[in-house]
Amino acid sequence: MRPVRIATWNVNSLKVRLPKLEEWLAIARPDVVCLQETKLADDAFPSMAFSALGYDAVHHGEGRWNGVAILSRVGVEDVVDGWADDGGADAEARVLTATCGGVRVCTLYAPNGREVGHEQYVRKLEWFDRLVTGHLPAIAAAQDDVVVCGDFNIAPDDRDVWDPARCHGGTHVSPPERQALAHVLDWGLVDTLRARHDDDALYSWWDYQAGAFHKHWGMRIDLLLASRPLAERLEWVLVDRNARKGSKPSDHAPLVAHFRDR
Repeated sequence: MRPVRIATWNVNSLKVRLPKLEEWLAIARPDVVCLQETKLADDAFPSMAFSALGYDAVHHGEGRWNGVAILSRVGVEDVVDGWADDGGADAEARVLTATCGGVRVCTLYAPNGREVGHEQYVRKLEWFDRLVTGHLPAIAAAQDDVVVCGDFNIAPDDRDVWDPARCHGGTHVSPPERQALAHVLDWGLVDTLRARHDDDALYSWWDYQAGAFHKHWGMRIDLLLASRPLAERLEWVLVDRNARKGSKPSDHAPLVAHFRDR
């Protein structure tokens, strides 16, 4: 496998964010980009715009909500829209998998959960259980080069939120959600950012309200997880906060990891 740079970014409406994404691609030059919340139907996805930049693209969308995509300069093969197990289709476009440059890549946009105890919260926990017990074993083995990345809508630890006292009791930080995320890691994955950085306040999401970005009131809910064989070749990883600045930004920043060759 050649060196590969993989990014994940919840763009929160690709139609709105396309110019910003095109500009960022020219600067960051990732080999593979996983997108979430495209909020587009498949027939509205701007494949030609990405082709002009040298990227093959696949998209799994439903229109107004959700939507995930993979852009790649190193090929796109063995594409799976949605769940890969035999548990039935999901009406929501939240998971997309493909092989890019020898790496099995899964981009995901996890359910929000609404509030602790709500039926959507229960569904969120069930969704993560299916990811671990059904989808991941169906797409790859933990010994393979695998990346599972996207908006997990879970902050792994208290250091991943701006104010644990204010956040506790809500979604994204509850013990059952964090346990669900731990089960994903237990499948054989490494949190790449934490493999290189122990600092607090390495957030990837900031609310649009109350000047949260400038006050640095954020959460780390966008993750790039790599299988252990691939994580051993991790050279660097960062959250690109500059992409959260300027005109019409997403409320998320991209996360980028660079892996050396074998």
